[in-house]
Amino acid sequence: MSFYTLPYWRLSSVYLFYFASLGVLMPYLGLYMKSLGFLPMQIGIAFAVLQGTKIVAPNIWGWIVDIKRNRLGMIRLAAFISFFSFTLIFLQNNFYYFVVIIFIFGFFWNAMLPQVEALTFSLMGAETRIYGRIRLWGSLGFVATVIISGLVIDNVGLYCWPFIVLVCLLFIVVSCLFIFDRKSKETKRQISFMTAVRKKSVVAFFTMVFLMEASHGPYYSFFSIFLNENHYNTTEVGLLWSLGVVAEIILFLLMHVILKFVSLRTLLLTSIALTFVRWLLIGWFIDELIILVIAQLLHAASFGAFHVVSIHLIHQYFKGGHQGRGQALYASVGFGAGGMLGSLMAGLLWESISARGVFFIASILSIIAFFVALNWVTTKGDANSVSTTKKITV
Repeated sequence: MSFYTLPYWRLSSVYLFYFASLGVLMPYLGLYMKSLGFLPMQIGIAFAVLQGTKIVAPNIWGWIVDIKRNRLGMIRLAAFISFFSFTLIFLQNNFYYFVVIIFIFGFFWNAMLPQVEALTFSLMGAETRIYGRIRLWGSLGFVATVIISGLVIDNVGLYCWPFIVLVCLLFIVVSCLFIFDRKSKETKRQISFMTAVRKKSVVAFFTMVFLMEASHGPYYSFFSIFLNENHYNTTEVGLLWSLGVVAEIILFLLMHVILKFVSLRTLLLTSIALTFVRWLLIGWFIDELIILVIAQLLHAASFGAFHVVSIHLIHQYFKGGHQGRGQALYASVGFGAGGMLGSLMAGLLWESISARGVFFIASILSIIAFFVALNWVTTKGDANSVSTTKKITV
């Protein structure tokens, strides 16, 4: 494979099935646990454990990849163990056993994506705008499983949920067998990984990411339950989840054009500001379908635009052999530590201060992230300077 050849469809298939598993896991895990009789606090703990594995797993995986120089092998191993460990969920319904299985599964499942991201950017080279066209397949997979799972669960029951997750995990294993890496010449590292991490703008970046993902914790953990408590059925829950991701898909399709005219900094600040608005709309207007639809469309900003900018900044901050560990740290600090804090906060406060109060706290976290980004996060070399000549292959 030449440097200018990108295995577009093979990479896209991994994103497709990985986020398909996310699409059935995150919206319905809480409902499944509720059907087993678990309490809101226990549901919050389970989500916190799942999110918490992102704190250590990606970093351990990134460190191993740094030593072994076999990123693709580690991706395949993580995919297989994720599938196998999830099969154990059928053995018992005890809460502590359930949490242990979630921890083992999450450790390997969450370790996988940062290395896939690093592999993708390694294969893209300078053509970073292509990322959105690859990543949109993950969003399509998410939408498909959210809608299909909602329909199946409505007609069959929540007991079928683990089987749907397993099918998605199996397809991840298969798709990982068809991707490949390229050997690249090792370049001399100008600075150490820790030197890069200690830079003021990088510290600010990870602080911002932590706050933003913490603000998403109540949404990922309790949005489905919040809708269910306000008389939305499972199919409607799935449609509302998928609406947000459809908006995200459209954004990914247009991102290579948007980045020609809008700087990364402007896109970053706009996405965070709209996240603040989104949490207030969900918390205060859960019964107003039109406003709820608007809030879900803002997922394009709160997740889609923010994630794209973050991935580009990681690519700027961490070079060469540091790329995988930079992606791992992004997953650990944001989706791991931030997501865990948000889930725990939501689980502990859901019944005591109400759902509205929880989403208000989420909005406060996002506005603090805005001021961190405004004052200390720096960007350079926006993606609008790169060419689009890369050949796309299967």
